This record gives sequence, C-alpha cells and structure tokens, in this order.
Amino acid sequence: MVIPNLSALDLSQAIHSKAVSCREVALAFLTQIDKHNPTSNAIVSLAAPERVLQQADERDAQLARGESMGWLHGMPQAVKDLVDVAGFRTSHGSRLSNPLRATTDNLMAARMRAAGCIFIGKTNTPEFGLGSHTFNEVFGATYNAWDRSKSAGGSSGGAAVALAQRMLPVADGSDFMGSLRNPAGWNHVFGMRPSQGRLPRYPVADTFISQLGTEGPMARTVRDLAMLLSTQAGYDARSPLSIAESGQAFTQSLEASMKHCRVGWLGNLNAYLPMEDGILPVCESALKTLGTTGCDVSAAQLGMAPEEIWEAWLVWRKALAGRNIETSTHHANWRDLVKPEAQWEYDQSLGLTGSQLMQASATRSRFYQSMLTLFESFDVLALPTAQVWPFEVTERWPQHINGQAMDTYHRWMEVVIYATFAGLPAISIPAGFNAQGLPMGLQLIGKPQGDFELLQVAYAYEQAAQELIQKRPPGI
Repeated sequence: MVIPNLSALDLSQAIHSKAVSCREVALAFLTQIDKHNPTSNAIVSLAAPERVLQQADERDAQLARGESMGWLHGMPQAVKDLVDVAGFRTSHGSRLSNPLRATTDNLMAARMRAAGCIFIGKTNTPEFGLGSHTFNEVFGATYNAWDRSKSAGGSSGGAAVALAQRMLPVADGSDFMGSLRNPAGWNHVFGMRPSQGRLPRYPVADTFISQLGTEGPMARTVRDLAMLLSTQAGYDARSPLSIAESGQAFTQSLEASMKHCRVGWLGNLNAYLPMEDGILPVCESALKTLGTTGCDVSAAQLGMAPEEIWEAWLVWRKALAGRNIETSTHHANWRDLVKPEAQWEYDQSLGLTGSQLMQASATRSRFYQSMLTLFESFDVLALPTAQVWPFEVTERWPQHINGQAMDTYHRWMEVVIYATFAGLPAISIPAGFNAQGLPMGLQLIGKPQGDFELLQVAYAYEQAAQELIQKRPPGI
C-alpha cells in the first residue's frame, strides 16, 4: 500500500480499519512533501514534523479508545494561505501581511478540523489571491506539477500542485475568477466552485454584497470532492445568505443514469473568446467521452452579449476586489511593497459610484435570467477551463492570445466568469493534454443550487475516462 496514492476515502477507510496508523500516514505524507515540495513550492509555512507526529499519535490514541472525529481523522491538510488557521501565519502572499500566527480558525477550517484533519501548513497563493498565476514576494512561485517551467495557475495553485503530487489527500481553495477551476485544469485534478451560498464564510467584513468569491473543495476523485464538500458546506446564521441545507446530501452515492442529461457546449462563444490552438479539440474529446455515458451533447448559445457581461463584471470587480486592497493603502510606502496588479485593482475602484454598481447589478440580474432560460434546454453547460495552456512561470500573465492583446491582467481568464457571475456551481474535470504534455480542464456548469446533480455528471465522466484520469505527473 502506497499511502499517498490512495484516494482520500480509501485512506479514511484504511485509517479507521487500522490497516494503517495515523502516524504512518503522517510519515508517508511528510516524506512525500520532503521529496516534491522543494521543487514545486506548493506548501508553505510548514509545521514542525514533530508537532505533526504528536497530533498523529493523539489521533491514534483516540481510535484505540474507539473514538473518531470524522472521515478526515488523522489526515494531513494544508489550507490555502488566504484563510486563517490557528497556529499558522496567514500571509495572503503579501509583504504587508501580519507576521503573527492566527489564534482561531475561519469557519471552513474549523469544520475541517472538527472532522479530524491535522493541519500541516498552508498552500501557496498569489498576492491577495489576485491573478491565475501563483507567485508572490513572500514565498516565490509555485511550479506546475507536470512541467516545472510552467505556471501552476491560481489562485489555488499551491493546492492543485500539492494534490497532483500526492502531498495532500484532498485540498481546499477559493474561487472568484476561476481560482479553483483553472489550477485544477492545469494540474489534472478536480476542482469545484460550489453554488453561491453553499459554503458560508466567516469571519468576513461584509456578508451581503461580497458573494462572487467562495471557498470550495479540490480532489483527485469526484467522490473525494463530494465528501470534502459535505464537510465544508452547511448553513451558518453568521452568514445570512448561506444556503439552508446541511452538507449531508453530498455523502450519498453519485451513481446515476445520464440517459436524459443534456449538455450544452458553449465552446469559445462563437469565436468571441480567443483561445490557443488545441484547447477546443481537447475539450471536445472530453465531451465525446461524456457522451458515452448517455449524455446528449450539443452546441449551445450563451443568449446574451458577452461584451455586456464583461463590462458589468468589471464594475463588480472594482467594487469587490479593489476595495479588498484598501487596508494595505494605510502603509506609507504600500505601492513599493504591493504588486502592480493589486495597485491597479485599487486604483480602478476609486471612481466607482453606487449608480454604476446598481446598473451592473441589473445587468447581472438579466444575465442570471438568461441562464435560467438556457437551462430550459440543457441540464449542464460546458466551457474550457482556460483560454491558454500553462504558460512560462517567469511571465506575470499572458499579454496576447493568438495575436489578440489582453487589455487587463485577468482578461485571459474571461472564460470562467459566467458561472461566478450567475452564482452557479461549476466543476473543472481533467480533459486531456496537448502535444507537450500540458493538462487542460473542462468546466461543467450546473443549474442553480444543482451541486449534487453536477457531481453526478462529473462522476459519470470520471468512470468513463479512467485511463485519462489515472495519469500521474512525472516522478509520481
């Protein structure tokens, strides 16, 4: 038994049947981290090994008494470095961050800890989580699991690489503009952006307007993805817009007939979205595999001008992303210490008016209604996870796609905004590789609050694409 190669659910079963001890599990993952993390830089702020082993021994003692904290009992976990975990520094990838260790867990981390996991560190992220390329001035860059010269994606890049290289059994992340989907696609794992409100967030400064970003799960199997979501999800009164359902539904079997599932392929939105060569064919190949499960795959049209959606998106981004930088501006020399993309986000937000935000909100509402109309014809929508293949890790962001200039540092990720803007669940599934061996993902977007049904579709695809899914990065 090679412990790091087990799925998280299989590992949980092995721990609870005492086929392996929690100490053996901790040692196996610490060894894997020692082997791969120095060259991938996926996990940062690592805990002292002796502290990890001490906690593993405590978990073993609990099992010896017939006590289990939950399905994550004794499993190592590293949370994205935007989230507070007691005993660890939250750097946000910024030189302006508080150097002190957090004293409490945020809500998601608290739920994972209550399920028995052992926190061993954090996963790397871009500064303030901005941009789909994981690098910062505190810890450096995270390298793609399949090619160390390429970007890991972001902003949950450290999580995706740690998963792909078997340094963690499951991982968490967050997603505003594809931050769970892009790195999952670029590292050949599954990443899920849950429905808006599925995962309550606490503590946060604003609980009513800041709804575009959400935390969520990442895993190497769909069953693991669903199981971690079951732990993370569930209503909390401190998050008043959270969905009033527990996460228990996600522990059910994912097997279901796909005979009547209608999948709408949006492609590149009738050539509106520039995409590098090879991306559409790889995703179309994945859709053919999905078709073998019984799904009916056909072309779909977005139903609203994407230019109008993008302009409204930019207004919302000014209101939310730009204002998140505001606390950093209290430092006299903050512009010398904060990356230019973050400065741009802040500067963009300064002239925003309430009237502009309300107009953009009306556009967003019309877009949501247009998506409801589209779902009268389809059960699932499909798009590529990214518009480019993993690029050179030394680049900040792609300046052009097929000769078309990108007018913002995040324009190259426009393909991911549609699920976010409509508050819909979306899963990145491994779609395939290009001739250079670089991975690409396919987004599956579900109906409002249709997280479980979307997981069932992803599971059916996974079963049909086992040869592809089981491919591992070099050296693993």
